[in-house]
Amino acid sequence: MKIKIGLYGIGLDTYWNQFDGLLDRLQGWQQTIADKIIEDHPDVEVVNTGIVDNPTKAREVGQILAQSNIELILLYVSTYALSSTVLPVVQRARVPVIVLNLQATNAIDYDKLNQMSDRGKMTGEWLSYCQACSAPEIASVFNRANIPYHMVTGTLKDPDAWKEISQW
Repeated sequence: MKIKIGLYGIGLDTYWNQFDGLLDRLQGWQQTIADKIIEDHPDVEVVNTGIVDNPTKAREVGQILAQSNIELILLYVSTYALSSTVLPVVQRARVPVIVLNLQATNAIDYDKLNQMSDRGKMTGEWLSYCQACSAPEIASVFNRANIPYHMVTGTLKDPDAWKEISQW
């Protein structure tokens, strides 16, 4: 029997129409996480619920994960999001939480960013590297709600981060 873990990302639904390609990019990185977990741990089933981007979806995903009998949640900090998209999921699922503060690469390509003439594209690019922006708010809301969590910081290809994730 496989161990079940939940995986969800976070964002704001207002971003998707404003920043072309941002949602697809973030979903792709989240799928990279799911694939890596399955590759490294064939005894694990990942319940990947996609990106939670509003409070209603947060409640729905929390219910889905609770009913899926998962043993752990991996919360992928995809981009900036409000705590109202984070807390309801975890409260409903009632399992340990690992916060994945993982950027795609070590740093945003500022040369590329500064050459963009479209401010919307610049903001979308910045938001795709905004994982660390939400990490303090997530930690604060979990602390206030007395929800234990562990945060892993690194990049999607960081062996040290994946080693830490694998220990869970």
